[in-house]
Amino acid sequence: MLIRALAISVSLAVLAGCAAPARYIDPAADDGPVAMTMDYRDFEKAATDAVEDMLSSGAVDNPNGGRYIMVVSRITNDTMQRIDTDQLTKKIRVALLRSGKVVTTTAVGLDGAEDEMNMRARELRDSEEFDQSGVQRKGTLQAPDMSLSGKILQRNHKVGKEQQVEYYIQLSLTELASGLAVWEGETPIIKRGPNNSVSW
Repeated sequence: MLIRALAISVSLAVLAGCAAPARYIDPAADDGPVAMTMDYRDFEKAATDAVEDMLSSGAVDNPNGGRYIMVVSRITNDTMQRIDTDQLTKKIRVALLRSGKVVTTTAVGLDGAEDEMNMRARELRDSEEFDQSGVQRKGTLQAPDMSLSGKILQRNHKVGKEQQVEYYIQLSLTELASGLAVWEGETPIIKRGPNNSVSW
């Protein structure tokens, strides 16, 4: 029994020695293998393409000066993967904020406020425990001017002895006053690889 346990321990040690060690990857210089699923490089490309196109189109140039207020609506995941669409929208929000043309509201959203503290802080009104000079007054929250919505699609095809996985990141920027889309964009991400590669 002792010999068997020792043999198993030695085998595990040998296998562990063969595995690649954990290491940091520089996202800006990652030339590692391409996954058939969507990865951070795909979200980076889609966000960069969308923001560059949005800025060059003039859709976020406020003729009255100042910044537009944007709210993130629904980004639908129509892929075979479990994707957190915030990974895409956060990159877009950060880039637009840095452009100085758009700020995002966290006080309103389809499923309630993104940051619930917007309303919780206002519950302190008339509380004897708080200095009322620091409590948020009524009528200070800013309504959004624009809404960002979209969809992520996936299509799989056989191409000869390989599979091709196509992702389409479709986004729309809607002017809420008129309900008109003032900008729309689509970023295709196409990958081709072995049939046994997993794309979900």
